[in-house]
Amino acid sequence: MELKLSKPLIFLDLETTGLNIGTDRIVEIALLKVKVDNSTEIKSMRINPEIPIPEKVSLIHGIYEKDIVNCPTFKQAAPELIQFIGNADFAGYNSNKFDIPVLVEEFLRAEFDFDLFGRKLVDVQNIFHNMEPRNLSAAYKFYCDKPLVNAHSAEADTIATFEIFKSQLEKYKDTQLEDEKGNKYFPVANDVAQLSEFTNKNKNVDLAGRIVYNEKGIEVFNFGKHKEKSVVEVFTKEPGYYSWMMQGDFPAYTKKIITKIRLGMKS
Repeated sequence: MELKLSKPLIFLDLETTGLNIGTDRIVEIALLKVKVDNSTEIKSMRINPEIPIPEKVSLIHGIYEKDIVNCPTFKQAAPELIQFIGNADFAGYNSNKFDIPVLVEEFLRAEFDFDLFGRKLVDVQNIFHNMEPRNLSAAYKFYCDKPLVNAHSAEADTIATFEIFKSQLEKYKDTQLEDEKGNKYFPVANDVAQLSEFTNKNKNVDLAGRIVYNEKGIEVFNFGKHKEKSVVEVFTKEPGYYSWMMQGDFPAYTKKIITKIRLGMKS
């Protein structure tokens, strides 16, 4: 099945030093770009994270410090990655919760003002979990009817995710669901915008979910003493809260979002 695309769609997978979005680093990245004509191009590289890789993590993805000592740092690789990504939308497996937030953190840490504005995000895992709850290896077996070889290799996982995605589009093209109001709809269509909406059930403003939209579409805090309070209202009444967050251990993208909100208060 060919994908209906108005602009490129990049499938990505990362191997990292750990699972902390704010502090862990990329050690391997694979990007599979599906162009509008459905031709594909893949870019994969290993990255020197400039911090130690815990042995327990290396045992999972098979990448040790000796393997990346001569590899470029993310800051060195960033211009090439930015050029390859261009204006593409993103897709991946659990990518909305992990891969995309980590990638954005790396760009911001390297002083590249990478923004997700205008990009659609399709999480293949969410399609899978909404339709057939499993993990990546089981998904590959379920949809593609073959075992996943070289699991936890960024490139193998990325290619597998792409193959699963195409199989999902074919399998669920005529599957109808019913929403909470009783309205029937076909959620899995060959349309990136619709799939982005289907796989993004949360109302996060930032990637970490510290700021969310409430039912009225207003940005509110999703943690701490000001949970469910308007960000604008809190920053107006308690300006020091903004400074506390900027100095705190929050992801760089969260800080970017609250800064944007704060600047908007002055316009």
